[in-house]
Amino acid sequence: MKKVKKVLELIQYNLTSLAGFELIFKTLSFLFFTPIFLKSFTWVMKVTGYKYITLENVLSFLLNPITIFLIIILILLMMIYAMFDITTLIVILDCSYQKKKIKVLDAMRISLEKCRKIFHLKNIPLAFLVLFLIPFLNIGISSSFIATVKIPEFIMDFILHNRLLLGIFCLVLFFLIFLLLKWIYSLHYFILEGVSFKEARKKSKKLSDKNHFKDIIALFLIQITLFVLYCFYIGISILLILLLNKVFQKWVLLKSITSTIILLNIAFSLILIALLSTPISYASISVLYYFHKIDKREKTLPLQIDMSSSEKKKTRNLKKIVIALTIISLGLGTIFTYGVYKGKYHLNIEFVRTLEITAHRGASVDYPENTMSAFIGAKEKGADWIELDVQQTKDGEIIVSHDTNLSRVTGVHKNIIDMDYSEIKDLDAGSFFDKKFKDEKIPLLKDVVDWAKNNHMKLNIELKPTFKEKDFEKEVVDIVKKYEYEDSCVITSQVYQVLENVKKYDKNIKTVYVMSLAVGDVVLLDKADSFSIEASNVNQYIVNKVHNAGKELYAWTVNKKESIQKMIDYNVDNIITDNIQVAKEIVLKSKTSNLINEFVQWVEKYLA
Repeated sequence: MKKVKKVLELIQYNLTSLAGFELIFKTLSFLFFTPIFLKSFTWVMKVTGYKYITLENVLSFLLNPITIFLIIILILLMMIYAMFDITTLIVILDCSYQKKKIKVLDAMRISLEKCRKIFHLKNIPLAFLVLFLIPFLNIGISSSFIATVKIPEFIMDFILHNRLLLGIFCLVLFFLIFLLLKWIYSLHYFILEGVSFKEARKKSKKLSDKNHFKDIIALFLIQITLFVLYCFYIGISILLILLLNKVFQKWVLLKSITSTIILLNIAFSLILIALLSTPISYASISVLYYFHKIDKREKTLPLQIDMSSSEKKKTRNLKKIVIALTIISLGLGTIFTYGVYKGKYHLNIEFVRTLEITAHRGASVDYPENTMSAFIGAKEKGADWIELDVQQTKDGEIIVSHDTNLSRVTGVHKNIIDMDYSEIKDLDAGSFFDKKFKDEKIPLLKDVVDWAKNNHMKLNIELKPTFKEKDFEKEVVDIVKKYEYEDSCVITSQVYQVLENVKKYDKNIKTVYVMSLAVGDVVLLDKADSFSIEASNVNQYIVNKVHNAGKELYAWTVNKKESIQKMIDYNVDNIITDNIQVAKEIVLKSKTSNLINEFVQWVEKYLA
C-alpha cells in the first residue's frame, strides 16, 4: 500500500499537467498521425503499382524497396512519437517527486530537448525497447496507438494449436519479459540523468538486480490495487443511486437530481481514468525506480528546469507550434473523416442485406469438425450455412477435411493426396475429439451435398489445394451441378487461382475469395463474387467498398461476443463462427428494438 500511495501522490501533485498533456497529445496524434499514416500507405501502394494486398502478394509488397523505405520512415516517426510521450510523462512525474509544479508546455519543451539524443547512432536500441518490447508485452505501459497493434486472432489460433509454435512463442515471450525487466528503468536513466542508452541499460540492470520477480509482482499489484479501488468507487456510486431511488421513491425530482450528480461524477471519473491510464503505468515504474535508488543508496539527480528568458521564449515558440499543429490536425482530421464518410463510397449502391450465420466446420465445438455429426448439429443449432473444407484423394475422390495430412484427426500420418479413398473411408475421424465419436468417418463431399439439399442447408465449400490434384475444381463443381445445388452454395478458397479455374469451367458458380489480409482495392479481383476476410482485418471502409461493388463480405472466424457485435455494427453479410447459438442470439437481439427488449425482460420478470 505504501507504493500505491506514492503512485497516487505522483499523479495528484501535477494532475492538471498530466491530464492536460494526455488530452492534447492523444487528440493531436489521432487527428494528425492517423491520416498521415493511412495516406502514406495508400501512396506507397500507388507508387509500387499494388491495387490490393492479400496474403498471396503481401511478401512481394513488403520486400519492395519503396515499401522498405516507407516502413523505416514510419518506424522512425513512431519511435519519435512514442518517445516524446514517454519522456514528457517521466519529466512531469519527476517534478512531482521533487514537489515541483510544472506546466504542460514547459514539460513538452524539456521533453523535446531530451528526445534529440535518440538520433544518435548509439541510441538505436532504444527503438527496440520503445516500439517492440513494451507494446508486445501489453502490460499497460505502452504509448497510444502503438499499443493497439495486436497479433491477428487467426495467427494466434494457429500458434495455440501447434505445440512447436506455441513452445517457441512462449520462449520468445519469456525472453522479452526477461529483457524488459532488465531494461525497465533504462528510460528513466536516459531521460533524467542524460546518459547514453548503453549506459542507461547497465544502470537499469544494476538497479533491478535480484529484484526482477519482485518488480513484476509489484507492478502487477500496484495496478490491480488501483483498479480494484476504482471499481469499488464505481460500485459504491451505483449502489448509492439505487439506494437514493428507493429512499426518494415518492420525490421523483429529488431522485433525478441526486442520480444525475452521481452519474456525472462517474462519467467524469471514467474520462479522467482514460486520460491517466498511461501516466499511472509510468508512475508505477517511477515509484519502483525511486524506491530502488533509495534502497541502494544511489543518488537521485534532480531534473533541472531552466526558466531563463531564452527558455521562456522557447516555450512561447512551442505554444505557437502547438496551436499551428492543432489547426493543421483539425484540417487533416476533417479531410480524413469527410473522405471516409463521403468520398470513398456511394450510398446508392448499398442495399438491404440479411446477416446470416455460418457454422465453422459444422458445430465443431460440440462435435468432431467436418463430420456428418457436426453438420447435423449445426442445423439443430440454427446455422444458416455450413462451412466445410475439401481435399482430393489420390484416386480423385473429393472428401471433407481441413488438414492435408490426416494425423491430427485420425492418427494416420499420411497426406490425403497420397492415399486412395479406400484407405480413408473406414478411418476413425471422431475419437480425436471424444471417444464417444469413434464411429465417425470422413465424409465424401457428394454425400454432404446430398444431405444438405434434403435438409435445406447452404454450404460454404472451401477448396484446399496442394497443387498435386487433377481437375480439382472441376470435380467439385461437377458434384454441385449433379445435385443441382448451385444456388445454395459458394465455392471458396484462399488461393485466387482456384477461383479463376472455377470460373473458367463455369462462370455462373458463385465464388468467394478467403483472405487473411485485405488492403486496397480487393474488389478488382473480379473472379471473386464475394470476399471472406479474417475478422481483425474487417473495418467499415472495406465493408462499404465490397458492398459498393455489389458483392458480399463474410467475416471469419468470429467467436467472442464483442467481435460478433462489431461485425453486426459493420453490417457484414455473413459471420463464420464456432459459437453458433451465441451468434444467433446476438444477431436476433440486434434486430430487435430496445423498447421490445425491455418489454420482453419485463414480461419474463413478471412471469418469474
